[in-house]
Amino acid sequence: MKKDSSFFPEEEFDGSGGDSLSLPFLSSGDNIIGGDIVVHDAENERIDLYLSRVLGFSRNFVQNLLRNGNVRVNGTNVVKQSARVFAEMKISVTIPPPRSSDITPEDVPFDVLFEDDHLLVIAKPSGVVVHPAPGNWTGTLVHGLLHRYPDIGNIGNVLRPGIVHRLDGATSGLLVVARSQTVLVQLQEQFKARSVEKEYLAVVHGTPERQSGTIDLPIGRDPVHRICMAVTNDGKPSRTQFRVLWNRGKISLLRVAIHSGRTHQIRVHMKTIGHPVVGDELYCSETLLRKKHTRLLLHAWRLSFEHPATKERMSFLRPLPEDFIADLQELLSSKGDS
Repeated sequence: MKKDSSFFPEEEFDGSGGDSLSLPFLSSGDNIIGGDIVVHDAENERIDLYLSRVLGFSRNFVQNLLRNGNVRVNGTNVVKQSARVFAEMKISVTIPPPRSSDITPEDVPFDVLFEDDHLLVIAKPSGVVVHPAPGNWTGTLVHGLLHRYPDIGNIGNVLRPGIVHRLDGATSGLLVVARSQTVLVQLQEQFKARSVEKEYLAVVHGTPERQSGTIDLPIGRDPVHRICMAVTNDGKPSRTQFRVLWNRGKISLLRVAIHSGRTHQIRVHMKTIGHPVVGDELYCSETLLRKKHTRLLLHAWRLSFEHPATKERMSFLRPLPEDFIADLQELLSSKGDS
């Protein structure tokens, strides 16, 4: 999409707003995950390969879906993994979540910055998915929370106990987790009211045309690549504010706040204005990904909210983690800064 200066109205930067929970694929209540796909970019491709490619699941996972009758083509169940897909074919996918008994506590790494009887504030490392989802049924933050705090298992959704909001798996940084149903609801209400302040640090390719601005463009599921999000006419309202902290050659460090909670919001908006986040394997071009990065350079560094029990305003900062700094130092020391 062509860059347009109208994406960057000058205005005061404030950190208010927050991101609400969003599943990685189309959701239908709490009992199933799934949706419909209309084929556009395949002709005579095996259905297991096609679904693996567009949904981002492993081929083995897709083959199990086929065997269990969870894939329908034009209304008819498909079991053969070698069945072929063609343009305009409609594929319906249903993915049953694991039962609560399937979530076995695991020792998953994360740091605890604050805890009391009501809530936790934690720092999630890059590479840890927040909650179980297709292709990530083990090794998630939820598994780690249940390992350290078994009481959380009875709070909220069985797949996301205690989870108030979420970060992408590749994003590091701060999260607040509820330790009671009452606190869960109260924190969720704060996110809905946009009273939670949450800010990110992001390293992006290039330099934005203005030092600060707002991107106000709707985001929805990419109609072709279903694992991705995109700016779409029928997407949900999405608003991102940014300020450039510095730029060095071909990269810039941005301070970013979001005022809506769309999946991949910062990543999609940055790509749309021509400045994708460094290390973004979904939204960077192949040219930008020629240099291998160890992680996505996006970090949730500041979180502020009202404690539901004490009514005290609490604020937390999480400095950039070592793997983020190492990648950034490598970028700054390389010739092309790319």
